[in-house]
Amino acid sequence: MTAVTELRGRRDALSAQRASGVARVSYDGKTVEYRSVAEIDRAIEALDREIAAAEGRRIVRQLRVTTTKGL
Repeated sequence: MTAVTELRGRRDALSAQRASGVARVSYDGKTVEYRSVAEIDRAIEALDREIAAAEGRRIVRQLRVTTTKGL
C-alpha cells in the first residue's frame, strides 16, 4: 500500500465519521477519539496537506480583505 493510498484511506474514514456525527475513528486497528467536529476538520485539513505534499502539489489558499470608510 502506498503512502498516498494510506493517507486517503485515513481521510475517507475521518470524513465518513464526521458526516455521521461520531467523534471516534478506527483505522488499521487504531482508534482515535476527537473532542469536537472542529478537531476532526483540522485533522482532515492536515491529511489534505500531507496528500498534496506526497503527490508533489500544494494547496493554495486565498484570503481577500476589503474595507470601506462606512460613508
